[in-house]
Amino acid sequence: MKTNKGPLSGITVVDLTRVLVGPYCTMILSDLGARIIKIESPETGDDSRSFGPFIKNYSAYFMSLNRGKESIALNLKNKDDRVIFEKILAKADVLVENFRPGTMDKWGYSWDVLKKKHPQLIYASASGFGQTGPLKTLPAYDIIVQGMGGLMSVTGQADGMPTRVGTSIGDITAGIFTATGINAALFDREKTGKGAKIDVSMLDCQIAILENAIARYFSNGEIPKPLGSRHPSITPFEAYKTRDSYIIIAAGNDKLFENLCTAIGAKELSKDKRFISNVARNKNVDHLKIILEKYFKKNTTSHWQKIIGKIGIPCGPIYNIKQAVENPQIKFRNMIVSAKHKKIGNFRMAGNPIKNLNYKDPKTRGEIPDLDQHRNKILKDFKIKI
Repeated sequence: MKTNKGPLSGITVVDLTRVLVGPYCTMILSDLGARIIKIESPETGDDSRSFGPFIKNYSAYFMSLNRGKESIALNLKNKDDRVIFEKILAKADVLVENFRPGTMDKWGYSWDVLKKKHPQLIYASASGFGQTGPLKTLPAYDIIVQGMGGLMSVTGQADGMPTRVGTSIGDITAGIFTATGINAALFDREKTGKGAKIDVSMLDCQIAILENAIARYFSNGEIPKPLGSRHPSITPFEAYKTRDSYIIIAAGNDKLFENLCTAIGAKELSKDKRFISNVARNKNVDHLKIILEKYFKKNTTSHWQKIIGKIGIPCGPIYNIKQAVENPQIKFRNMIVSAKHKKIGNFRMAGNPIKNLNYKDPKTRGEIPDLDQHRNKILKDFKIKI
């Protein structure tokens, strides 16, 4: 089934997840070489199979997250299906689920039960609020944890409406942290011989990525607010209007600012007391932006990229999705790959950003599974007779 090898080759993952946070986690593990056995509901499969956009009635959303996985449909409330599940689990290294806390317990598959039967199993749970705490049983979606985690309070324009980050970062960060926890547990198992329970909360993950915002709050009691594209502690560090669009400038120290001023023909700015240091520039950030944009509006983004980039000042345009995925750098880095679907052919999607030079980074990522497509193969591989 798997066409790519990786550092997790030989690791078998039983994947009970659906929609985004769990499938994103197991997609990472698959890209790193693990075998992913995706267990789906017999009636509907993964919920995301019904999410648009669609190609020939197949979900592009589902396809983008489940490449290279094997699908078997099992109802864990059904006696015969439970037998199959338990025989697969007995030979697995990792179990990943993203049900609401308590669901696995009701089915008889709690960590306390499974660790006795399978002491080397890595059991990973990703949920909205985690397996403990007063909110543990509440349902959660990405936008809920973006809001409760503080992220939406620092996203968007000043005095604007609450703004969700433009990708499902609540789910995706939890998927990444879950994959990280699983890999650490696998490494630890090599030393101790013991399995582990991994408990990842989407809300926790939002707190974990607040970095500068939390630092500002705990250092001086400031409650950060949205700043548009601007960095709260570094100036100039935001998007500036040019003649035809915007250019992002990230002059992270005084020398870079001095060089920027020279490059745009405003050398005197770097000597101005209002802008002579980063602390001073932060205090006068709005006024500095007005001045800088007077210069940037004299020419195009492309022009300024060449002038400013040539002397080593971090800068860049703002791309739309088409421009981003067609960037020659992205193509060179193999960040757009394809997976084969038996009815629609090759489908393109984002690649694996983890480049391990000991392994190939293939341009194709196996098949996209139909619901229950690999039942016979899985039963045979695990020597399950029904």
